[in-house]
Amino acid sequence: MTGVKKWALDMACVPWQATILTLFPTMFPGPLGQSLAGRALKNGIWSCQVEDLRPYGLGSHRAVDDAPFGGGAGMVMRPDVVDAALKAIPVKKGVSRIYLTPRGRPLLQQDIQHYAHSAGVVLLCGRFEGVDERVLEAYNLEQVSIGDYVLSGGEVAAFVLLDACIRLLPGVIGCEQSSVEESFSKGLLEYPHYTRPAQWEGRDVPEVLLSGNHAAIAAWRQAQAEAVTKQRRPDLWSAWVERSKK
Repeated sequence: MTGVKKWALDMACVPWQATILTLFPTMFPGPLGQSLAGRALKNGIWSCQVEDLRPYGLGSHRAVDDAPFGGGAGMVMRPDVVDAALKAIPVKKGVSRIYLTPRGRPLLQQDIQHYAHSAGVVLLCGRFEGVDERVLEAYNLEQVSIGDYVLSGGEVAAFVLLDACIRLLPGVIGCEQSSVEESFSKGLLEYPHYTRPAQWEGRDVPEVLLSGNHAAIAAWRQAQAEAVTKQRRPDLWSAWVERSKK
């Protein structure tokens, strides 16, 4: 039995587990309760556990943050509060623990594939100026960013990561080839798509797509993928060229 088939069999028996630590638990599952992800959730392909950070706060007001040492604007989430929440979560073997932050490494499709092939993820959603660095180090949390911009909190980033993972789980997407040929799966952006009508507003579908010549269509799609990657993502194109030389 191949590794991929064994993974698919294991996933069919045990739901992929998503655990989210957040100060706003009612945000989940949110959009993940709709469409493909929502149907997969109802069918038990993945599970959504939301852990409210507020009950772990201190004092009568359940404070979860404090002023930063060294001064500066904003507040920082306390390490003892985050630690208590993390300790309360039973974590299965093979689950990745991730802190979503603009300071993290960029989230790539290869990361998504890794997470989707694991037992699940634990996502810490930061707020304010972030989380005390000591608790991040103590738990060796992966620090991941979905882009070079700042959000109000990690919850929106969690939606992005989870949606990307869930669609790769066995049984979520009907046609497995759809996830094989999409952007980033082979290091290139995806080729353009066309559907009916064959002519629209004076614009025609490329003739090769109507030819029925599968070899010619494949060659056209490859050329288009290379062209659009070279134009829009020179970083990906350079990496593609280097790999092609090997």
